[in-house]
Amino acid sequence: MKIRTQLFILAGFVVLLETLEIATVFVVAGSGKVAELVNQAGLVRGGTQRLFKLKLAGGSPEIINQVKQKTRQRVSALVNGDAELGLEKFTDPEYQALARKLEAEWQKVEQLLAQPNPNRQELLSFSEDFFKLSDEVVSAAEAIGTKEKYLETVVEIFAIVTGLVAIVLSISIVIQVTKFLNKTSTDLATSSTEIAASIAEQEKVISQQATSINQVTTTMEELGASSRQSAEQAITSASAAQKALEVSNSGREIVQRNLEGINTLKENVSAIAQKIMELTEQTNQIATISDLVADIANQTNILALNAAVEAARAGEQGKGFSVVAQEVRKLADQSKKSAEKISGLIRDIQSSINSTVMVTDEGTKAATESIRLSKNTAEAFQDILNAIQSISVNSQQIALSAKQQAVGVQQGVSAMNAINLGAREVASSVHQIRSAIQQLTNLAQSLKEQV
Repeated sequence: MKIRTQLFILAGFVVLLETLEIATVFVVAGSGKVAELVNQAGLVRGGTQRLFKLKLAGGSPEIINQVKQKTRQRVSALVNGDAELGLEKFTDPEYQALARKLEAEWQKVEQLLAQPNPNRQELLSFSEDFFKLSDEVVSAAEAIGTKEKYLETVVEIFAIVTGLVAIVLSISIVIQVTKFLNKTSTDLATSSTEIAASIAEQEKVISQQATSINQVTTTMEELGASSRQSAEQAITSASAAQKALEVSNSGREIVQRNLEGINTLKENVSAIAQKIMELTEQTNQIATISDLVADIANQTNILALNAAVEAARAGEQGKGFSVVAQEVRKLADQSKKSAEKISGLIRDIQSSINSTVMVTDEGTKAATESIRLSKNTAEAFQDILNAIQSISVNSQQIALSAKQQAVGVQQGVSAMNAINLGAREVASSVHQIRSAIQQLTNLAQSLKEQV
């Protein structure tokens, strides 16, 4: 049987012994309560006999009434218990039957005592019967006390036996524990020596690992510094590429606006050319009208000359008509001169229009060439923009990768530092374990000597 099991059994015996002691206390307390029950039953018996004697002797009604009330309380207490009298209710069936019978007979006693002149012989006979019943109740109470006393004796005997068993078991367990401790201390001393040697070897290995971890940590810290520098350079390149991208966007927008302005200029020049063509046509129409006016003036002049001739032939009657003919002739001359001036102006206008048409054609050709060059420039800016954007994206990716690499290296450094710290703590713990095992070895040796 294992020592642990024996100890549990011993603990069980101890608990049982304590329980028996507590039970003994309760049994003793119960015996005191039974003694009080016997006492109260005896007082009922004695009180009833006193009542009968007082009634037969013609005693004082006040004294009879006092004794009767006290006896009534005790009779009720025998059945139901009474805290004032310090009496509990006992549930023993035989006792309860006698107590309830006594309570019923007490009612008859009170009825007899209430009669002014009861029959003496009847009173003596009932007194004898009630005395016997009271004596039976006392005997039943004493029987309960006997049972309680027997139970107390049994509990005490069982407690003594249990204590002796616990003592024997304790001696047996102490002997076995002594043997076990002797053997355990020997084994423990041997195992401690072996463990101490093994831990010494592990302490050397851990010290070497700590040195290697320090070297790796130093290398990773240098790699982390290089990664951070690369990340900073990549960030600078990405920033420059971003600025170049912004400048290229601005240049492309300017070229685009220039292209839109040249397109607008081309449209305006085309509109001017169209208006010039319309003006040329209108000028040609004016020249035609001017030639027509000149022809009309010539014909009018001829008609005025013919009218003057006819007025001269008419003599005095034709003088007024001659004056009109002269005025018409003057008007025709003025119209002719005006028509000539208009023709001259039209020729000048046509010459200017021709020059303007030539200049407009040259402007249209220049605008077309500018549009072509602007488109080529816009395409070149777009190519530059795409290249710079690609450089910017690559720079950002490089910067992000460098940052991630730096973070990873830093995490690696932190992990290596943690490992290094753990290795140091393990080395310290191993050293402490070594010291503890040495102390354990000494303790085992001391225990072996003492056992």
